[in-house]
Amino acid sequence: MSKSTATTAPEPSGSAGPSKSFIVGNLATCSFLWGSSYLFIKLMAGEVTPWAIAAGRGLLGAATLALFVMARGQSPLPRRHEFRHWLVLGTCNGWLPNVLVAYALIQLASGPAAMIQAAGPLVTALFAHVLFAEEQLSRRRLVGILIGMAGVAILIGPRLIEGGGTALSLLAMVGATLSYACANLYTRAVPPRAGDPIRLALGQQMISGTGALLLTLTVSGWGALLALAPHWQAALALGVFATAMPVAFFMRLIRAAGPTRAAMTGYLVPAVAVAMGVLVLGETLELRQVIGGCIILAGVFLVSTAPAGGRAG
Repeated sequence: MSKSTATTAPEPSGSAGPSKSFIVGNLATCSFLWGSSYLFIKLMAGEVTPWAIAAGRGLLGAATLALFVMARGQSPLPRRHEFRHWLVLGTCNGWLPNVLVAYALIQLASGPAAMIQAAGPLVTALFAHVLFAEEQLSRRRLVGILIGMAGVAILIGPRLIEGGGTALSLLAMVGATLSYACANLYTRAVPPRAGDPIRLALGQQMISGTGALLLTLTVSGWGALLALAPHWQAALALGVFATAMPVAFFMRLIRAAGPTRAAMTGYLVPAVAVAMGVLVLGETLELRQVIGGCIILAGVFLVSTAPAGGRAG
């Protein structure tokens, strides 16, 4: 992606760009829906393998988006100029990071893994600064991203001191973080002709779900998929409400507001997951988590309300 090509890619949104209410509203919607995924996954944890959960989630998400696309009078199959974009996004934002994270967590503790992944918004912002003229990293954006990272560290708290992990597991988590960042940047650079957010979301889920399905069949066989049946309500909610819907909103957000601001969902999702664990599962909320959540919100506010084009703010 050259800088000159990337800057012509976004869909026209007016000289002023998207409104602050559009950015904040879409960030909140994506984060709430993605954050709810932790709840649905916990309801199946221990009885369904991670591979099967990923496969069911991806395929149900793809089916939901395919129905929506057909309701608009379009074919859910990729057009010739879309297939490459679907393949890249389904790989970089789907099955590949899922596999890398699953491998890393076999040996690496969840605290360090979460902090490595929390570096995603910063990595995205740095690359976007180089690739896109309108994504220049102003002082306000940088401060907001760093504040958000600090908030995530506080939210994770004691888990940060957990040990374990090999060089390969650490590299796997770094690879997953880079993969997500590349997907965000690539989405921003997709030409308008192939950049319909709904169809990009559909393609990502089709490739991601298919990849996870093949992995499940290879590693665990059909029995792993059959284990989803007793948990069909949680699986359906995970695929529709916590996958198809937020992915569609997220694609729309990147196309309009750019990868730097869209990537701030990486900070908000853990905070939402903690809050839902307290409200729905009866988990205990600590003062540290309240403070961490407030700091995350402050960082996201700074980034999401910063002017575009690198103007000081």
